[in-house]
Amino acid sequence: MSDRNVLGGELELCGIDPVTGFFRDGCCTTGPEDLGSHTICAVVTAEFLEHQRAIGNDLGTPMPQFQFPGLVPGDRWCVTAANWLRAHEDGAAAFVVLACTHERALDIVPLEILREHAVDVPADPGTLAD
Repeated sequence: MSDRNVLGGELELCGIDPVTGFFRDGCCTTGPEDLGSHTICAVVTAEFLEHQRAIGNDLGTPMPQFQFPGLVPGDRWCVTAANWLRAHEDGAAAFVVLACTHERALDIVPLEILREHAVDVPADPGTLAD
């Protein structure tokens, strides 16, 4: 059985430039080894990156020893559900790509909150018919 996203469909690729995911496979797949639940596919913003740095999760600084180039606004990255939720609560949430966000994120973040920051679905899907 394949991994599912928060919408109930097959989990889609989050990002390959840079290559993201706990398993560095480009997807927000997870497993027992992923204690942080790197399950939310975020499109990072400067505000989100600054927030993460402030809470001790510096995603902007390159770390060549881990083949990590450092993120810049607009990059897509699998972030931990707890850190994303903390950013949301602090008013600094990154955008979320729902089709690429693993269903296990729902163990920590309600779907309604993720939808508020979604960039892959319109607020009113009925507008697609117009």
